Amino acid sequence: MRINEPLVLGIETSCDETGVGIVRGRELLSNALASSVELHARFGGVVPEVASRAHLEAMLPTIELACSQAGVSLSDIDAIAVTAGPGLVGALIVGVASAKALALGLGKPIYGVNHLAAHVMVDELEHGPLPEPVIGLLVSGGHSSLIKVVNGDFTSLGQTLDDAAGEAFDKVARLLGLPFPGGPMIDQAAQNGDPNAIDFPRALRTDPAHAFNFSFSGLKTAVARWVKEQQRLGNAISVPDVAASVQEAIADILTSKAISAAVDQNAPHLVIAGGVAANSRLRALAAERCALAGIELRVPSPALCTDNGAMVAALGSHLLRAGAAPSPVDFPATSTLAVSEVLF
Repeated sequence: MRINEPLVLGIETSCDETGVGIVRGRELLSNALASSVELHARFGGVVPEVASRAHLEAMLPTIELACSQAGVSLSDIDAIAVTAGPGLVGALIVGVASAKALALGLGKPIYGVNHLAAHVMVDELEHGPLPEPVIGLLVSGGHSSLIKVVNGDFTSLGQTLDDAAGEAFDKVARLLGLPFPGGPMIDQAAQNGDPNAIDFPRALRTDPAHAFNFSFSGLKTAVARWVKEQQRLGNAISVPDVAASVQEAIADILTSKAISAAVDQNAPHLVIAGGVAANSRLRALAAERCALAGIELRVPSPALCTDNGAMVAALGSHLLRAGAAPSPVDFPATSTLAVSEVLF
C-alpha cells in the first residue's frame, strides 16, 4: 500500500444489505454493513419495498460507521463508487442517489459500477492483483454466472436459466422447515448428513448447448416431489440427509462447470465469489477439483463473499488506478445491467 493511493468509498444496496466500504489502493480500511434480513425472514424471501425503506434508514449511520472504522472523514475521500446494477431497482436507486449526493457535495468523482464485477474484484483486497485470464464463478441468491476476465474486460460465459443457486437453497430450506436465509441453514444441517443419501439431479451437465449455463429449478422441484412422496409413504425425513444431498448436487454442478470453463478458456485461475461462495462444501470441492486440474483457486473470506461495500470500493479503486473516466452524474440505476458493462 502507498499512502498516496486514492481513498475510495463504496456503497452497495443491490438487495437487502446496506454496505459501505473504504479502501486505499488494495488495502481494506473498513467494511460496514447493515442487514435487513430479519425484516424479510417472515416472508421467506426479500421484499423489494421493505429492502428499499431499510436502505434509506441505514444509509447515513452505515456511512458514519465506515468512516469511523477507517479513521477518516468524508473530506478525506478521493472518489465514490456505487453499485448501479444489477439488483432490485428500488434498492439500487437509494444507493445511487446517496452516492451522487455525496459526490456532488464533496466535489469528488463518482463511479457507477457493476455488482457482478465487484464480487470478483473484491478478491484483490485479500489476495492481491487479479491474475488474468481468470474465470469468475459468481454464485448468490440472485446470480449463478461464469465470467471470464482478461485485460480488464468482463465477458459472460454462462448464467442460470432460471433459479440461482442461492435461491434454490432458500426454497429447499423452506421445504424442510428451515429459516431464511436458507444457504447457511442448509450448510449447517448438512454437516450431520450423508451427501450420497439421495441422488438429486444435476441439470445441464452434459448438454453442449448449455456447457456453461446453470439450472436449479428442476432440483427444487425434485426435492419437493421427494419430500411429498416420503410423507405419502409415512417415512421419516432426515433433514440432514436431504440438506447434504442438495448441497452436494449444487456444489458438484457449480464446480464441474467452473473447471470446464477454465480448461476451455485456457484460464489457469478461478475466483469464486458471491454469498454462496461461503458454503463449506462448495469451497472444499472446488479446492479438491482445482488441485487435480492444476488451477489456482482464489476465494475471498466469507465476510467478503456476501454483498458488501468493500467490493464496490475495490472495483472503484481498480478503475481509478486504471485511469477510467468517472461516470456522468446522470447515470441511472439499472436492474438488468450486463456484466460486460463494468462502469457506466
